[in-house]
Amino acid sequence: MTCALAGRRVVVTGASSGIGAGLARAFARAGATVGLAARRADRLGEVVEECRRHAPGSRMWVSDLADPAAVDLLAASAADELGGVDLLVNCAGIPKRRHVSRLDPGTVEHVMQVNFFAPVRLTLALLPQMLERGEGRIVNVSSVAATLSSPGESAYDASKAALGVFSEAMAMDLWDTGVKVMVVYPGVVDTELFHLPDNDPPIDAVEPITVDEVVAAVLDGLDNDALQVYVPGWFAGLASDKAADVEGFVSGAAEFVRSRRAT
Repeated sequence: MTCALAGRRVVVTGASSGIGAGLARAFARAGATVGLAARRADRLGEVVEECRRHAPGSRMWVSDLADPAAVDLLAASAADELGGVDLLVNCAGIPKRRHVSRLDPGTVEHVMQVNFFAPVRLTLALLPQMLERGEGRIVNVSSVAATLSSPGESAYDASKAALGVFSEAMAMDLWDTGVKVMVVYPGVVDTELFHLPDNDPPIDAVEPITVDEVVAAVLDGLDNDALQVYVPGWFAGLASDKAADVEGFVSGAAEFVRSRRAT
């Protein structure tokens, strides 16, 4: 994917840490000019400086995607300062792991705003210039939680499922336009997302994978024009198994959670 990325203009949200930061660094190393967006100016500044070692024109925008006006400003700034966007990577997200009995509507709405409405809003703002050029790439980072309905994460699951389904429908709408869509479904990744305050502790079910593994899978998916990328790949089979027997999967998962909490 290195040659294909050289000279491209890329926007990555959630780029101050984790998968977003890893992807931003990889794109810059491949010769792309990278625009980074996130809330934390200090962390974002560190990542953009690393990117500028390989791509001097890279820049950053401090942006809180929970604010629709901030999303609009980000889209306008990216298009203006980069002269257009060839690849948009919607990576920003929040978990809010919480048992459904302790959820409130405001929390669910906040999660949907950041994880679904913001990437959709940013995508729709940048899509016209891609269509006008007849080419572009949109990568939406969902989660295996979207297809496996992870217990204790109902708000997060729903937001990521919405992003995945929106992406699939968008891919069909854009099929013959030259604008391609890819959805990424990472499993448990070794990032701070699983250690944030105001979240229930995650259920210890599988070994975390590294950010580098996700980055490698995304680059490979872009290279192969993939529509879906599961990381690790075996999660795709698990999602198929669930779809074939939802009742059996849900009852088995509920029993597994019950057994883990009893130990």
